[in-house]
Amino acid sequence: MASEPKDYDNSWTYRVPQIHKELGEPVITIRHLSKTYSIPGTDESVKALHDIHLAPDSEFYPIRRGEFIILRGPSGGGKTTLLNILGTIDTATSGTVELLGEEISEISSDAYLSGLRLRRIGFVFQTFNLLGTMSAFENVELPMTIQGKLGHSQRQERALMLLETVGLQDRIAHLPSELSGGEQQRVTIARALSNDPDILLLDEPTGDLDTANTIDIMNLLLRINREKKTTCVMVTHNPDVECYADRLLYLEDGRFVKQAVNKVQTPLILEEYQEYLRKKDE
Repeated sequence: MASEPKDYDNSWTYRVPQIHKELGEPVITIRHLSKTYSIPGTDESVKALHDIHLAPDSEFYPIRRGEFIILRGPSGGGKTTLLNILGTIDTATSGTVELLGEEISEISSDAYLSGLRLRRIGFVFQTFNLLGTMSAFENVELPMTIQGKLGHSQRQERALMLLETVGLQDRIAHLPSELSGGEQQRVTIARALSNDPDILLLDEPTGDLDTANTIDIMNLLLRINREKKTTCVMVTHNPDVECYADRLLYLEDGRFVKQAVNKVQTPLILEEYQEYLRKKDE
């Protein structure tokens, strides 16, 4: 269950561009974060992230509850590395990460971090990572079973509700192999929402989808972001979906180089977008 908003110092927000959307307290604050990978068998290393700073004293201010962030930039720029650190899948070499009011940089307990991911963070990847021997319903129910807070009937009721939310109420008994790519990604999103996370981390969620399914998935994510106040941080190479973000952060060579703000999130309309693509290809 998402935590209740807490009192926080908002004195820095006066300089933040105003948007037509009410945002909550900071849920992700990063201070001087760097990540270096050693090259096996050599004395060399590669620096993937350089002094990433999302903090009140930075021009790149913290990510707030209910904000939809899109990370853009060239391949190899550090976007997925940053996402993995935010999701506690990877650790920083230096610097600090404050997640939902808790500094996680010094936490080394795998069990604690695993529990944090299960309770507070939802993941959606380009590759759907669904369990092939389980139905859509069972895939969505599984994280709730692992967490163990809900009884059997409550889990089933919530799994059905989530599949209805993503428009798959008629496909609940189907295996992943019996679903289209767009349908599989909807199951993945429903699964990510199963434990009511505060934050959704999305790595190229539309990368393998066609135009129609891309718009369907982005519109679904926008609805979840608006209605549930779920903070979304999404990596994408598709500039055409930037209109869904509240804020865009651009990474190059492991550094933030600029940001942009949309005053209003604007969903794409399929027919208009297809016409735009057709004219662009002429």
